[in-house]
Amino acid sequence: MKPLFVVLIVASIIQLGQPAAASAQQQAPVSQAELIQVLLNRIDQLERRVADLEAPHTSAASTAPRSTPPAAAPMAAMEMPHPDTQPPAEGPNLKIAGFSDFNFSASDLPGSKSGFSEGQFILHMNSRLSSKVSFMGEISLTARPDAGTGTPPAPGFNAEVERTLIRYEHNDYFKASFGRFHTPINYWNTAYHHGQWLQTTVGRPEMTQFGGKFIPVHFVGALVEGAAGAGGLNLNYNFGVGNGRGSVISRGGDAGDNNNNRAWLVNMFVKPDRFYGLQLGGSTYRDKINTGGNAYGEWITSAHVVWSRETPEVIAEFANVNHENLITPSPRSNSQAYYVQVAYRLPHFEKRVKPYYRYEYIHIPQSDTLFQSQGVPSLAGSVVGGRFDASTYAAFKIEYRNQRRAPNVPRVNSVFVQTSFTF
Repeated sequence: MKPLFVVLIVASIIQLGQPAAASAQQQAPVSQAELIQVLLNRIDQLERRVADLEAPHTSAASTAPRSTPPAAAPMAAMEMPHPDTQPPAEGPNLKIAGFSDFNFSASDLPGSKSGFSEGQFILHMNSRLSSKVSFMGEISLTARPDAGTGTPPAPGFNAEVERTLIRYEHNDYFKASFGRFHTPINYWNTAYHHGQWLQTTVGRPEMTQFGGKFIPVHFVGALVEGAAGAGGLNLNYNFGVGNGRGSVISRGGDAGDNNNNRAWLVNMFVKPDRFYGLQLGGSTYRDKINTGGNAYGEWITSAHVVWSRETPEVIAEFANVNHENLITPSPRSNSQAYYVQVAYRLPHFEKRVKPYYRYEYIHIPQSDTLFQSQGVPSLAGSVVGGRFDASTYAAFKIEYRNQRRAPNVPRVNSVFVQTSFTF
């Protein structure tokens, strides 16, 4: 602060103090809030006087008085930074949500062991970078069964970046994203992310399991999406280009594709206004896979019908995976999978109870040498269970499964108990 300005402020304070002292015996003392307000107004006047003295030829616009803070809240005004030093209105605003679950399981599969296990520990992160640009990330920690073994000892948990993407939202019709996605190739894979609390059941359908191989669960690249009213149909679309499956077909090409052929996908669905909760859609996915010294062309087509009301909830999906060996001529193969899940939230017990049933089926023919070499199993079985919402953010589930992996293999019976929650 310049000397002239200091002198003027000191003189002003002395002048303010003298009347207050002279009248101290005649009236109540001036409150601190009123004194601060008077000082702020006087400083404003002194700043303008100093500006006039130091720059007499300055335009009237440059010396226009600043708006003073409201008299009702002088302390709040003093705590606020000067307008010139405030951060921009648009800026990073990170929000984090967490999910986790704990489980107990028992099975009559020979060699299996019953017991408790810790599920995934999940963090979802969202940050608005501007009015049109946002970031989304998802990190998981998964317990390892081989923890402490080997040299050096294996860690207790595997850390994984499940999703990380940046999105530009021009409007409802056009949004562009870049990063690592859950592949929008079917309904479940994008409706229910990591965090078991998000879904009705204990586990995901076999065809869309995390770490599974039937469909590519993750996709690294660019995605364009949007929605249009379309006369009440509410048409949504996704178009993506990126790295397809890696040499390990259960993983995407995080560090880069292993060939020069990009994978691409198209996903479209409608959500009609007339039938609230209804969604119908389909997807197409194309890739070239290099693994085990072979190259395969892959076509995946899928369709889904969803009624997302709680009374009832119906989810049905079908997918066909077509493989062609590009090195050794052989007939094309088609592997199919589907599931149907039905749930209903009961009106009793404050609507906390939601029983469910799911039937799922996977067929891997002998002609599909890619899936056969990768150990992708067939499946036929039922899942029945119930979900009890203990609170808004915590659920208790119990589930029974009866499944068979091949026609001549005995069925396996399993029981799962889970508590899942978000925080």
